[in-house]
Amino acid sequence: MHQYLIVCPLVFLAGFVDSIAGGGGLISLPAYLAAGIPPHFAIGTNKLGSTMGTVISTARYAKGGYIKAKLSLSAALLAVAGSVIGAHLSMLASERVLKGMMLAVLPVVAFYVLRNKNLGEREEDKGLPEKKMILISMCAALVIGCYDGFYGPGTGTFLLLILTGLAKMDVRSASGTTKVINLSSNIAALVTFLINGKVLIPLGLASGLFCIAGHYIGSGLVVKNGLKVVRPVVFVVLLCLFVKIIKG
Repeated sequence: MHQYLIVCPLVFLAGFVDSIAGGGGLISLPAYLAAGIPPHFAIGTNKLGSTMGTVISTARYAKGGYIKAKLSLSAALLAVAGSVIGAHLSMLASERVLKGMMLAVLPVVAFYVLRNKNLGEREEDKGLPEKKMILISMCAALVIGCYDGFYGPGTGTFLLLILTGLAKMDVRSASGTTKVINLSSNIAALVTFLINGKVLIPLGLASGLFCIAGHYIGSGLVVKNGLKVVRPVVFVVLLCLFVKIIKG
């Protein structure tokens, strides 16, 4: 029961944060680890909950007309391929390697989240040609999809940065596309972890309900200073994770 009490509230917060600016895995994955879940099972179970939540936010973005069908479908296919590759690589990695990845990757992701003050706030579309936009999105989906399958935290944030920065998409379209890519890679990785028996299904389903609530509320809000709230939360979670890893 203590695992549910630790994981579920934090997964709700992760879903809320993820639906606005990405980076929810920075909160949810440490939550599973803090509850005493082994790294491989933590990643696999986290995929179940995050997939459930991402379905909701993706649907809400689609309803709002912020998903470019052709671009999103092309990117989603590459995301699936990358995610399957990444998930299989994750199975081969030792738990020590995965913990080391956290120490190396999370500060980098946090740096981007904390430093990019305009992330999620830019609304202009600079009119990059559609073919270039699709090509950049597909390349990003393959690479970030592989990362998502292998590890995961910060996937949405990286995608949002690339789509708004390199593909020059407006933030709402970038957010919608990010959700489609993220959902595709999450499903592919989840199937891989399920096949390999690395998912705690009861905990994953319970946390998934909380994740759905977080995604539903977050994706339905237009919060002017949302990122000013996200940054300190991510920073605090990172500090807690570092303390947990150092002590463990």
